[in-house]
Amino acid sequence: MNCSLVWPPRCRRIWRRRRREGRKMAEHGPAGACELDLLQDAFRSFDQAATTLQESYQTLTARLERMDLELAASNEALRLNLKENEEMRSHLSAILESLTTGVIVADGTGAIVRCNRSAEMLLGLSRNRLFGRPISAVLAEYLPDGGGHPIAPNGIPLSLSRAVLRNSAGEATGAILLLHDISAVRRLEERLQRRDRLASMGEMVGRIAHEIRNPLGSVELFASLLRRDLRDDPERRQYAEHISKAVEAMDRLLSNLLVCTKPNGPKAGWHRTDLLVQEALALAQHATLRGNMAVQVYLDPAIPTLWCDGGQLKQVLVNLILNAAQAMPGGGVLTLKAGPDKEAASGQPVVRLSVSDQGDGIRPDHRSRLFDPFFTTKEEGTGLGLAIVHAIVEGHRGRVEVESDVGRGSTFSVILPQPENAEPSAVSFQRSASEKKLMTES
Repeated sequence: MNCSLVWPPRCRRIWRRRRREGRKMAEHGPAGACELDLLQDAFRSFDQAATTLQESYQTLTARLERMDLELAASNEALRLNLKENEEMRSHLSAILESLTTGVIVADGTGAIVRCNRSAEMLLGLSRNRLFGRPISAVLAEYLPDGGGHPIAPNGIPLSLSRAVLRNSAGEATGAILLLHDISAVRRLEERLQRRDRLASMGEMVGRIAHEIRNPLGSVELFASLLRRDLRDDPERRQYAEHISKAVEAMDRLLSNLLVCTKPNGPKAGWHRTDLLVQEALALAQHATLRGNMAVQVYLDPAIPTLWCDGGQLKQVLVNLILNAAQAMPGGGVLTLKAGPDKEAASGQPVVRLSVSDQGDGIRPDHRSRLFDPFFTTKEEGTGLGLAIVHAIVEGHRGRVEVESDVGRGSTFSVILPQPENAEPSAVSFQRSASEKKLMTES
């Protein structure tokens, strides 16, 4: 910008007139020359003032331009800071929503101002129904304290953690409540307690089995001699046969007890899942071959071969089929499904074998004792069938899951790990006499 001083036309005319008058004054003597000097000094002072003003204006202009640059840089830094804060807020919000632990935040008055998706799922409430409500009222209504860990409306046991939120000055500004799903911890505790019980029972059973089997062997020996000697006396021979059957039943009971308390390690090998299911149904057909019972079988064509002890796994399926059949004395539909699956938490591939019935279901107070030896709700039975199932499945590094609705039936699912090199089974299922209705999923 050119900031040189430009005089208006009127000032230039006055200046030229004054110069002419000055020359005339100079011609008239020293008095005129003096006035001319004064006038020139005045104009020199005016020029200096104008030059100073011009320099100040230039300085002010440069300072303004520098301030504009600084303001632009400050605005850009503020924009970047706001962008980073928004990205951080979105990131923290995504972390909060992805937590499996339920998080509820209350303000200084105790009113709920924020929660995550897990808290909604555990409480069975949407955040719109939670926001603004006193956190103490929500806890009292949906998580009553019954003297132990509170139970969520969906039946999940929870552990609660509370903390006070404080600002930089240490003043309380709110509270945070964490809801922890302790289902896995509960299952682990029950599993350890059950192992402790079985370990102590196993020592006792082992000693009893040893003491009983020796005389049982002698009884069986003498019974076989009696059967030989009474070949010509059928009436008395049947007594010896009853003795042998009783000895066999007692020996089988001891074997089942040993399996429950001290299961032998599985002799693993590759087995086709469809053949294991078919053989198990054939072994249990005496229980399903009833006019008022139908059997449905669903085999996923993608089900892999199993690395397992074939004999033990068949026993698992037979026991579950017999249990389902006994749960429906009046008849119904027994459903057996087998297919690949994935663990919800880790995504690891597994094989799921499930047996469902349409019986009366399982009472909630019986759920924790289902796999205990000798526990049964039937008038007949030893209460060892499900205990054997649990012991064998644990030996295969699997687990048994139970779903039951009172009055609607139950489903027992065996989940076994799937080896990485497992190949799909060639599903080729043959109908047996016990199946009224048989299906294969495609």
